[in-house]
Amino acid sequence: MEQNKSYFGEIADAMKTLATGMKVTLKEYFTPKSTEQYPENRKTTLHVAKRHRGRLVFKRNEDGSYKCTACTLCEKTCPNGTIKITSHMAEDPETGKKKKVLDDYQYDLGDCMFCQLCTNACNFDAIEFTNDFENAVFDRDALVLHLDKEVYEGGSLPNLIDGGAELTIGKFNTKTK
Repeated sequence: MEQNKSYFGEIADAMKTLATGMKVTLKEYFTPKSTEQYPENRKTTLHVAKRHRGRLVFKRNEDGSYKCTACTLCEKTCPNGTIKITSHMAEDPETGKKKKVLDDYQYDLGDCMFCQLCTNACNFDAIEFTNDFENAVFDRDALVLHLDKEVYEGGSLPNLIDGGAELTIGKFNTKTK
């Protein structure tokens, strides 16, 4: 059933809808905002969530060796094919048994969609995502990383792995370097 409203009834409904929209707008206008002065003040005030997925790194043992066993589970679960593992079979001198030895662990950061399927599939807890997000380069080939050859020492910003600076809502983060 269609209700026939008068001209003034339609205007009243329009005013009610406009008032609802203005109420939302005014409420949002007066809520406190947080503004990051990036990139000038990123070393002192930038906050990055600890669980942000920025790039993939190898986890290392206390002696500096990596935990990866070249099982290729991460490579098989990656939907984009951003991980390419090359390995060979070698005889273990201690036990005399053959085992896989990792030759190269290639990770293409430019093609990664940060789904974390590779880290979930890893049975050896050998890889993880860090919250290091500053990966801008001029050449895409620089985004192809060889994780077994590099030792990740942390991000380019202080305390980045711990989340960086404290998050302060409602204040302008304008503290200088």
